[in-house]
Amino acid sequence: MKWEKLGLVFAPDGSKAWAKTHAMVPTPVLLPDGTLRVYCTCCDEVFVGRTGYVDLDPDDPRKLIAVSSQPVLDIGAPGCFDENGVIACSVTSTPDGLVMFYAGYELGTKIRYRLLTGAAISVDGGHTFKRMKTTPVLERTPQELYFRGGPFSIYQNGKFKLWYVGGSHWLEINGNAKPVYELSYLESTSAVSWPLQVVKVLPITEDDEHGFGRPWVVQRAPDDYQLFYSIRKKSVAAYRMGYASSDDGIHWHRHDHLLGLDVSPEGFDSNAIMYAAVITVKGVTYCFYNGNDFGRDGFAVAKLVQA
Repeated sequence: MKWEKLGLVFAPDGSKAWAKTHAMVPTPVLLPDGTLRVYCTCCDEVFVGRTGYVDLDPDDPRKLIAVSSQPVLDIGAPGCFDENGVIACSVTSTPDGLVMFYAGYELGTKIRYRLLTGAAISVDGGHTFKRMKTTPVLERTPQELYFRGGPFSIYQNGKFKLWYVGGSHWLEINGNAKPVYELSYLESTSAVSWPLQVVKVLPITEDDEHGFGRPWVVQRAPDDYQLFYSIRKKSVAAYRMGYASSDDGIHWHRHDHLLGLDVSPEGFDSNAIMYAAVITVKGVTYCFYNGNDFGRDGFAVAKLVQA
């Protein structure tokens, strides 16, 4: 693949208390009225994340049309799994409304943090979301004790297909504790009730890897799936992007070298590139993504010029 980087699209201007910095994990969705909406998580002055959105021109996704004035989903109540941050990772259309799967961020004492998956629904076209449960829809299991987050879903024929990151370990790298998690997969007819059996679909295979970021799956045909994901590297202490293909969405073949989207020599994505989200709008395929420091400078977009 060959991509043309079009540059940064959005970063908060700091005027809102809930959105002082960052625009993390861009999550695009094409609404029924043709609006290209990108949900993202912005941070307040103490780095607590809340989810908002920007609406973009579908003919030129570098142009802003609207920015949410309030979070569409705020943090959870004190003591809940999402009390210290909510990170929207997937928004999918269902007969009941738009369902958002998000990662809830909870600080730890003997470990740095936990990430578990929550679900929220919108019945007003994606302007506001209400939690479907106040507890995680993916709770901790013996196989995945600390991490069951980064969820991405496709809703199809009355069933949710869910890819997410799961893990039970921390690794010390240069004196710093780093999370270890791989990609897992589940299916359910309900957004809030999932099987306990864990299906690992993409394990860590390289010595320089210690985790994967939010997966993004594109199904081009019944037997043709693309996976865009982020790779946490030990050597550079930052993310890079990966790419894989599958004929069933479960058994993946990695082709990271074919993605063709990497860090730049300088600028906002010179040290890291992550959280790819690929969407086709009016026949043009775009990839929204973050750069250095988990989207400190906002999110950017690239256009596919050669498949």
